[in-house]
Amino acid sequence: MRLDKYLKVSRLIKRRTVANEACDAERVSVNGRVQRASYDVKVGDRITIRFGARTLTVEVLQVQDNVGKSDAAAMYREVM
Repeated sequence: MRLDKYLKVSRLIKRRTVANEACDAERVSVNGRVQRASYDVKVGDRITIRFGARTLTVEVLQVQDNVGKSDAAAMYREVM
């Protein structure tokens, strides 16, 4: 699954266009490297997103195309 779509489906970012813009602005990195929106997300990847002064790092636990709002948080685990 594309990185921008994963960020939207997992509800880490609200809209896919916003996720795409974040990738273009180099605010999203996977496994320590800045990645484009077209990057193919795999289980075990560590995604880091910079929101201004806040940084969020998550580990991908599962990749699914359609997930309900209540199940979205099960797609990743927050890493400190």
